[in-house]
Amino acid sequence: MDYSTHASLLERLAEGVDPTAWAEFNGRYRDLIRGIARRCGLQPADCDDVTQEVCLTLSKTLGRFAYDPAKGKFRSYLRTVVIHTITRKQRQNRAACPLPEDVEDPRCDTDPAAAAIWEDEWEQYHIRRAMGRLMTMVSGRDRIAFVRYAMQGASAAQTAEELQLTVDNVYQIKSRILKRLTELIAEQVEEEG
Repeated sequence: MDYSTHASLLERLAEGVDPTAWAEFNGRYRDLIRGIARRCGLQPADCDDVTQEVCLTLSKTLGRFAYDPAKGKFRSYLRTVVIHTITRKQRQNRAACPLPEDVEDPRCDTDPAAAAIWEDEWEQYHIRRAMGRLMTMVSGRDRIAFVRYAMQGASAAQTAEELQLTVDNVYQIKSRILKRLTELIAEQVEEEG
């Protein structure tokens, strides 16, 4: 999916007149929200509920929300909405199925590990998103070499032999792709604030 800039997406969401804006938002943030909910202990169906509830909350509040990167990051606002939604879902689930007294409270809003969960998922989200974009920019042979060597753990010699490259070519491909991946991640983080 070809994404618009982050600021323009937020404007389109706030105006509430562009039906494709929510589809784009969902495409951009769904896996992030679900990943955090899953790591906070929710079941897959509850993760889907959290994603929908986050979108519903944002649809009600973004009309009054004026994105100003100088005042704060959208990621902080989104984090607050996501964590509060997860906490409500966990409380709802506990009411339906009370936990024994000796079970650790899994609430993400008071757990000091919540920030670590968010940061790790945020980083993984950007890596996945950048990898998706990058794989469309890289030639077929380079993509295969990178996946075999850097991601699947094949040796440089094996990869070179399979693709009729030199070992040095395999190292260069990996270096070039990792450099571009780092650039894409930096661009995404800068754009999203």
